[in-house]
Amino acid sequence: MNKDLVLLDGAVGTSLWEKSDDKVPVWRYNIEKPDIVSQLINEYYEAGSKIILANTFSANGPSVADSGYTVEQIVSSAMEIAHGALDGKDAKIALSVGPLTGLLKPFGNISEEEAAEIFTEQIEAGVKGKPDVIFLQTFMDLKMMQIAARIARKHDMPIHKDLVRLAKEHDIPLFCSFSFVKSAKDKGSRTMMGNSIDDILKGLAEFKPDAVGLNCSLGPEMALPIIEEYSQKTDIPLIFKPNAGKPTLEGGSQFDYDTFAEDIAKAACVPGVKYIGGCCGSNAKYIEALRKKCSL
Repeated sequence: MNKDLVLLDGAVGTSLWEKSDDKVPVWRYNIEKPDIVSQLINEYYEAGSKIILANTFSANGPSVADSGYTVEQIVSSAMEIAHGALDGKDAKIALSVGPLTGLLKPFGNISEEEAAEIFTEQIEAGVKGKPDVIFLQTFMDLKMMQIAARIARKHDMPIHKDLVRLAKEHDIPLFCSFSFVKSAKDKGSRTMMGNSIDDILKGLAEFKPDAVGLNCSLGPEMALPIIEEYSQKTDIPLIFKPNAGKPTLEGGSQFDYDTFAEDIAKAACVPGVKYIGGCCGSNAKYIEALRKKCSL
C-alpha cells in the first residue's frame, strides 16, 4: 500500500439526503438546515477524513436562480459552516465545484463566456471563505474543466476580456477529478464527452493541478482500471473517489462497508494514488471502514 495516503470524505449530496426528509437541492441546507451540514462534516472528521468538502458542489448561478438566495449567500454559508465544524481540528476544507448542468456549445446552449462568468461567481465567493483546496470534481467535459481550472488558477481569461481581476494567480492547491463512463477494459478510459486520459493530462498541463483523478459514476471495482491507466501516464498525485454503488434515494448502496474498503484498498496500492475516499452512496461509515482497512 502506498505511503502518505490522505483520506478524503465520502458523498455530500446523498449523505445529506439521508439526514433530511426534504429532498431539495442540498445547497439549500447551508441556509435552511445548517445543523445537518455541520453534523456531516463532523462525522467525516470523526471517521478520519483529512480533507472535507464544503457543501458548494452545485451552488452556481443557474442552479440557485429563482431560489431567493444568491450564490454569495449559499457559498459563504457553506464555508462558514465548514470552518465552524473544523475549527481547531486537523483537517482541511475543500471548496467543491461541480460541472454545469448544461453542455457547452455546440453540443448545448452554454457559451464559454457564460461558463466563465458562472464559475467565476462561485469560485470567487468560495475563495473569500479561505478554503485549503479547490476541488473541481465530477467533470465530464475537458473544455468545461479547463474553463473552471483557469479561473481557479487565476490565469488570464482571453475569452472574457472584462475579467481582469483573474490575471493574478493565487496558490490554493487545485484538484481536478473527472467522471468516466468507460474503463480501460473497454479499450480506453473515457468521459461522457469522449475525453481520454491522454486528452485530460495534456489539456490540464498548463494549470499544473496538484492532483488529478476520478470520482463518481462508477463503483470501486469498475473504476480501478481507470486509475491504473492514470498511473501509467502521469506522476501527478492521483485521486480515487468512486461511488459506493449505484446511488438511489431509497435502499442505499449495493456495496457493504467492508467490500467498499477492500476494493478501495486495491487502488491504494496503485503507484501514484495518494487521495482516497468515496462519492455517491458512501457516508462516514464507509470512510471509517476505509480508514481501518488502510490503517490511516
